[in-house]
Amino acid sequence: MTVTKRVWWKDGVVYQIYPASFKDSNNDGLGDIPGIISKIDYIKDLGIDIVWVSPMYDSPQHDMGYDISNYEAVYAPYGTVADMEELIEACHSRGMRLILDLVINHTSDEHKWFEESRSSKDNLKRDWYIWRPAKYDKDGKRMPPNNWRSFFSGSTWEWDEHTQEYYLHLFAKQQPDLNWENPEARKAIYDSAMEFWLKKGVDGFRVDTVNMYSKGTSLPDAPIIDAGVFEQPAPGLFCNGPRMHEFLREMNTQVLSKYDTMTVGELPHTPDPAHVLRYVGSGDKQLDMVFQFDIVDLGIGKTHKYEYEGYQLPELKQVVSKWQKFIEGSDGWTTAFCENHDQGRSVSRFASDAPEFRERSSKMLAIMMCAMTGTLFVYQGQEIGMINAPKDWPIEDYKDIESINYYNSVKARGGDEKALAHVMKSIQILGRDHARLPMQWDASPYAGFTGKKDGAWMRTNDSYKEINVANQTEDPNSVLNFWRKMIKMRKEYRDVFIHGAFEGYDVENRDTFVFSKTKGESRVVVVLNFTGRESGFERPKELGGKWELLVSSAEGVDGTERLGAYEGRIYTVN
Repeated sequence: MTVTKRVWWKDGVVYQIYPASFKDSNNDGLGDIPGIISKIDYIKDLGIDIVWVSPMYDSPQHDMGYDISNYEAVYAPYGTVADMEELIEACHSRGMRLILDLVINHTSDEHKWFEESRSSKDNLKRDWYIWRPAKYDKDGKRMPPNNWRSFFSGSTWEWDEHTQEYYLHLFAKQQPDLNWENPEARKAIYDSAMEFWLKKGVDGFRVDTVNMYSKGTSLPDAPIIDAGVFEQPAPGLFCNGPRMHEFLREMNTQVLSKYDTMTVGELPHTPDPAHVLRYVGSGDKQLDMVFQFDIVDLGIGKTHKYEYEGYQLPELKQVVSKWQKFIEGSDGWTTAFCENHDQGRSVSRFASDAPEFRERSSKMLAIMMCAMTGTLFVYQGQEIGMINAPKDWPIEDYKDIESINYYNSVKARGGDEKALAHVMKSIQILGRDHARLPMQWDASPYAGFTGKKDGAWMRTNDSYKEINVANQTEDPNSVLNFWRKMIKMRKEYRDVFIHGAFEGYDVENRDTFVFSKTKGESRVVVVLNFTGRESGFERPKELGGKWELLVSSAEGVDGTERLGAYEGRIYTVN
């Protein structure tokens, strides 16, 4: 199967849906599959080609569905397999595709496979997960097999009293890691997690933690980075392991090659473009594209994500340029995104969510994203400019296991008020909950997300009366209609926007971001002001010719080299 036959996933725009927070159809406070179906025309009208539904599988929900207890069933409050079949048909009948989250680094500890695995050391599925005996220190105290730190704080190892061994979990203790070294386990994953849904018409997968399946077998200690605790960050030891590319080739050979699919992998801790190209080169069937997280990792702490350090605009420009240009001259492909279910809202993170700048900021970021090379991903609510939760929300209003665990771990280590205040500031910027607040449909109670009298599963953002779909639908100058316009323009100029070569200018400028896109004889220049004041920009000398304004995020543009606060423009250059 050649790349040219699969170009739909290159030119398509993807819309990510977080089921718990999109739309509640039965007023139980939780979003559901029928709720998604009820809004399918809204998604289509936005200009979307591919719908990505985050985990909707059966799950105890310790990590919002990323702890799966049955790949072949739907979490009951979300609906049924029949509802999913209806959603697949609703997308296909409107000319859209549907992809699912593929979570196969780990399962729930309530999955029947793990229940068998932990039942005894000689169970046939014991080796489907990663078990190790304890170590003991010089005083005879039982210790985990190594010092790896979980992404959710604490050790990656959990002691099982019944079989007197530890099992590995890179995430929550309720998420034991599968042992990909076992071929029977791999075959079961392919059949249950992939074939089951592909046969129902699903068009591909966003592949969760795609570079963590191969961890090797020695599992050595990580170097000490944080001297204050036993557990140490260890991504360099469990990401991009020795058999990673082999496993992905096998997945393609045995499953994906039989279908016209797209795959987009979550590929953290892989900073080398040459290594990323090994994953996404079309000649070596592994993944179609991956998410590089450098842009959403800007400013995060060195010892932990929630020790925010901040960043300057040149750093953002360097990241964008790196992952726009790395596929040039190759058979690889890239992605464009700045929001997902694991990030703070882009307006709050990269621009300004102040009332006077919020709409302009949202439109400027829409210009930037729609001009990017690669497959564009839009996260629910991004198209109306949803923002982070207010800064006065206490930790008790947050739900996410990652944020709460880290806050509590700092508190347990004797963190003073200053340390805890910095963690809260970091969560207010980076917290995963910001993207998981209920979708804001209208100004009625709970943002029109639910009719439940005491509200949704998660507190509604206080901004919903100003920021909602109903307010923006008929307003020609709204953020929503600007996104519709930009997606349409992206498709109209697809050669230069989606497939064009990227070049940045004046990289050290801390106020403006100027870059060009070129494809054959076509060229556009994008100019963006990332400040809350008027700012000038210089036309790059090498970009001569006639400049004509194609679009601006501000009204009444005078055509000079002066950008208003948080204004973005695109020029054609002939």
